[in-house]
Amino acid sequence: MLDNMTPEEMKQAIEIIDGRAETECSGNVTKENISRVTAVGVDYISSGALTHSAPILDISLKNLHAIE
Repeated sequence: MLDNMTPEEMKQAIEIIDGRAETECSGNVTKENISRVTAVGVDYISSGALTHSAPILDISLKNLHAIE
């Protein structure tokens, strides 16, 4: 897991790993910088930006009432 690294730091880490393990980057990955991140050669990318601003939907059953 390459977490909160700059693309340059990720590239250096990938060179050290040298294919001995799959790599995943996370932290500060956005749609604006994802092309820079993918260019360094990581195997997987995680991005919390997909859910940080998602609206909340209450799907609990606490508001159900008996029908009379």
